[in-house]
Amino acid sequence: MASVTGAVSCRLFPSASRARISISSPSSSSSLSPLSLSSSFSYFFSPLKCLPTSPFVPHFFLIQKASWMSTVAVASDPSQLKSAREDIKELLKTKFAHPILVRLGWHDAGTYNKNIEEWPKRGGANGSLRFEVELKHGANAGLVNALNLLQPIKDKYSGVTYADLFQLASATAIEEVGGPKISMKYGRVDVSAPEECPEEGRLPSAGPPKPAEHLREIFYRMGLNDQEIVALSGAHTLGRSRPDRSGWGKPETKYTKSGPGAPGGQSWTIEWLKFDNSYFKDIKERKDEDLLVLPTDAVLFEDPSFKVYAEKYAEDQEAFFKDYAEAHAKLSNLGAKFDPPQGIVLDGVTGEKFVAASYSSGKRELSEAMKQKIRAEYEAIGGSPDKPLQSNYFLNIMIVIAVLAFLTSLLGN
Repeated sequence: MASVTGAVSCRLFPSASRARISISSPSSSSSLSPLSLSSSFSYFFSPLKCLPTSPFVPHFFLIQKASWMSTVAVASDPSQLKSAREDIKELLKTKFAHPILVRLGWHDAGTYNKNIEEWPKRGGANGSLRFEVELKHGANAGLVNALNLLQPIKDKYSGVTYADLFQLASATAIEEVGGPKISMKYGRVDVSAPEECPEEGRLPSAGPPKPAEHLREIFYRMGLNDQEIVALSGAHTLGRSRPDRSGWGKPETKYTKSGPGAPGGQSWTIEWLKFDNSYFKDIKERKDEDLLVLPTDAVLFEDPSFKVYAEKYAEDQEAFFKDYAEAHAKLSNLGAKFDPPQGIVLDGVTGEKFVAASYSSGKRELSEAMKQKIRAEYEAIGGSPDKPLQSNYFLNIMIVIAVLAFLTSLLGN
């Protein structure tokens, strides 16, 4: 069939990689990914319209869906992921956007609901936060700035999905300000339309009436436990809260009035571009009125279960780094669909410590309770599903000798 090829340019926010739409017959399949800023694409008689939307989205391509049209996701390219990571590092040297990039990755993944099996209805790390409908959620105020920073990198590396880019930027930001090395995997598939965004209300609030109950309601829904809640809270060692975005914090303090980056806001720590355990120390002492303490921060030292971990991290930065790295890796995988299914590893290390996919039955994942049980059983004897148990070589040799001696005795008789 003859094709019609043309270049269409239309301002778009949010954007994504190049799209190709092929239409041959009612039984044909097509591949589609969200369109990028000033993107060019080839198509066969595809009905496209540019319609006005919002101040953030002057025009948006609307594709009239037919029953025979489907979307095919393309995974990220490993070489482009590595190059994008280097570009993110360069960006951070001049923009000091570490906190907001961490928040971007968290908020894309943090919509996950473990009680919903279907992708992408379950939410999670799927790139949906690039769409305006989700970006408008109250908890996402200001994240348009993070998207604008990453958009040139996305345009440069079309072989990297938004879902991967968000998590790559988040982990890289932590590492670049002295945080732990986070064992990540990539290959996350992007959602393709705003209709696939989760409903509002899945992200945590800063000042709920019952902070401990609220945190557990939100994070238990994701499949996270009390230790992981406290460890992840420690990322507040980075960044500032701005009252015009969250309704919390001072317009500026002696620690934020001069930047770096745009001045203003109230930080949780004095050195708010350094990743360490000072968040827990400062929340525990609460001696400096210029440092922010939200209700969800204070409760970490008030709730008996949370307090065990908060006290531990205030005293032991190494323990905090270890637990944080594992919790961050786990959070970044929530709800994601990977292509290839095992994911893509950039640095020769696996992802989170417990790989649930290793213990699936058929196409159904194990329940969260069973995953935790298996993990606990492995760790109780010093191992984990992705780390072999240490061998006692002397004992192994003795066993082999004993077996050989027994067999020799039988043969001799």
